[in-house]
Amino acid sequence: MSLAEEIILLTLDEKSGKFIQVPEYAFRYALSGATLMDLAFKGRIDTDTDSLFIINNSPTGDDVLDMVFQLIKEEKENKNCRYWIEYLGRESQNIQMMTLERLCDAGILKQEEKLVFWVFKSRRYPTIDGYPEKEVKQRIMALLFSDEIPDPRDIAIVAMADTCRIFETMFSRQEYEKIKNKILEIGKLELISQNLSKVVREIEFQLAQASTIGPM
Repeated sequence: MSLAEEIILLTLDEKSGKFIQVPEYAFRYALSGATLMDLAFKGRIDTDTDSLFIINNSPTGDDVLDMVFQLIKEEKENKNCRYWIEYLGRESQNIQMMTLERLCDAGILKQEEKLVFWVFKSRRYPTIDGYPEKEVKQRIMALLFSDEIPDPRDIAIVAMADTCRIFETMFSRQEYEKIKNKILEIGKLELISQNLSKVVREIEFQLAQASTIGPM
């Protein structure tokens, strides 16, 4: 299962089939970061403090990752990780829809649409096979409330979920306070995660500044 798939399962409410309320911009960047991390795990790209670069040109066989990988390969100038997180954030709707379709094709989710006030369509993705969703949630919860050493994929998931503010929704305020420092420490273990966190925090700062200044 891809990181984008696991992030989507974390943000879906199992009973209602609707997405939990998380900042839209954070979710977009989390999906873009997830695809970059999956490309890194598959040995297609690598990063350092200054750049993101290709180390293997061959396709992955994953339609979502190969779509993103093609965009990276078409770029003539060397760009850094932050650039690609922001750039792919604008492609996040495609990433999300392709990932949801794949989860539906795999029989994990199903798509339902209902009319709201006879005008707008409300789309839901109730779970058919609840095991994958429960597995990722239980795995991450067990990690956060133990001294277990995380593997690279779980480091990525924790960083993505923290960026989306998922943990603040999953846990009570008291529970979140207990694990907050561990979440921060785990997020420091991965370079793409650090870049992602910086991008989202800077956007939040800009939004806070704009709301303080108000309209001119």
